Amino acid sequence: MSHQARTNILAGVIAGAIVLSFSASAVADNAVTVKVDAVAAKKFARHDSCLRCHHVSKKKEGPSYQSIAYKYRGKPEAAEMLVKHITEGKDMVKLSDGHEELHKFDNKHDPAQIKNLINWILAQ
Repeated sequence: MSHQARTNILAGVIAGAIVLSFSASAVADNAVTVKVDAVAAKKFARHDSCLRCHHVSKKKEGPSYQSIAYKYRGKPEAAEMLVKHITEGKDMVKLSDGHEELHKFDNKHDPAQIKNLINWILAQ
């Protein structure tokens, strides 16, 4: 292989690397970063008895938080949907013994606490 051919290949590789690095940084810039206070979210989940039916990684009476996060991953409306599900109490949930009941939640909480809990769940 001639010196000129090697130089052209090397220039192509360098140009490709530059394009990829700019593309990666553009994608990272478009990603939405949400601050989550994990300690406050866990405390809120314990206080409001969420952990009676849910667990971070294991299925209990309700789905694990990891499976919820997986289900909603990539959906921009996920946080809104989950806030609505939790606070309105209109959604029926099917329990392990087969009966259904309304999702229990006391909606008299600070909306910021609820949003933090949802963002923590989605971060799992």
